[in-house]
Amino acid sequence: MVCQERFFEIYKRVPERLAFCPYRICPIGAHSDHNLGKITGLAIDKGIHIAYNVKTNGVVELCSLQFGKRAQWHVREVPKHKQNDWADYLRGATIKLAEKYPLHCGLSGVIEGSLPIGGLSSSAAVVLVFLKALCDVNDVHPTPLELIMMSVGAENDYVGVSSGKLDQSCEMYSQKDHLLYLDTLNDEYELIPTSPLMKPYKIAIFFSGVERTLAGSKFNMRVDELRSAAYALAAYAGIEYGKFNETNMRDIPRSVYDEYRDRLPRNWQLRAEHWFTEFDRVQQGAEAWRRGDIEEFGRLSFESGHSSIYNWETGSPELKKLYEILTTTDGVYGGRFSGAGFKGCCMALVDPAFVDHIRQRVGDEYLKAFPELRGKYSVHICDSADGVRL
Repeated sequence: MVCQERFFEIYKRVPERLAFCPYRICPIGAHSDHNLGKITGLAIDKGIHIAYNVKTNGVVELCSLQFGKRAQWHVREVPKHKQNDWADYLRGATIKLAEKYPLHCGLSGVIEGSLPIGGLSSSAAVVLVFLKALCDVNDVHPTPLELIMMSVGAENDYVGVSSGKLDQSCEMYSQKDHLLYLDTLNDEYELIPTSPLMKPYKIAIFFSGVERTLAGSKFNMRVDELRSAAYALAAYAGIEYGKFNETNMRDIPRSVYDEYRDRLPRNWQLRAEHWFTEFDRVQQGAEAWRRGDIEEFGRLSFESGHSSIYNWETGSPELKKLYEILTTTDGVYGGRFSGAGFKGCCMALVDPAFVDHIRQRVGDEYLKAFPELRGKYSVHICDSADGVRL
């Protein structure tokens, strides 16, 4: 690993430990976890590595191969407010871990990401792999759900991104050759094995060449619009409600939405339409995977992408073009934007026999539309993988 080599260059010794967290894709279930929806997910065999050693003085000292600036803090003296750099997620994670477990040791580490940033939950992956390492050097052992919620808390409370637990759950619970089917209301999940009847598939990642940041995008606004719709529907129907940020679309029966949807402002109605139809698609997709019907699962993933464009109203011109090309390319079972969908990448489930054709056609058509992204656009073919591990 390059991170191990870089660690040796900096510290003149070999790192004693290595941790890995995979990136994830969400074929169906996007833009729903923050309002307690259901999701599907797969971890992939690309992700974030950290090579590290313990520091008994409590100092955390990190550098990233993707970012130039080194970051440093003490486990018991983390800045209370974000510093507006790449390490904010990790400062927030340190605070969340220290709230539940005594921390005495820090670590020196080098972080390496194996794919470009954008759309594969790299922020969640780097938080989880860092938490795993920090727990390791302090000999503390949170449950998987605790680690997930600490990671979510770091994003929500410290960085200021209104994300749910989709990314972290996929990266924590996933197993190779299984589909994660998770209910974010109660954290019940199932790992559905790939059926022996299923046609072979690979996971293709198409990077637009344009990176994105959730904190600076319209991600939070979309979440607020959906929550506003839930709040209004509860009021129309006479359903008891509390604080705005504690109101979720999962609290609203489908019958209430159907009865009062026309009273909602257009934007709110569209966000709610995506949420309810995505909820249905996830359930249908889980059953399709269970019976080995990857064509139906892929069709539902394409539908999810369509709803993200027209109901959730996300998608940069680049990602919309990639999605459009995928829908007309032989050998693609299905796909959609990966992540928030403002920039970043698209994912697709593809027939391995068509990989070369897909690479060629998608690349030709995309770079015809965006020639300035030649050299930045890239394609990566992946397999499913297990979740975070030391």
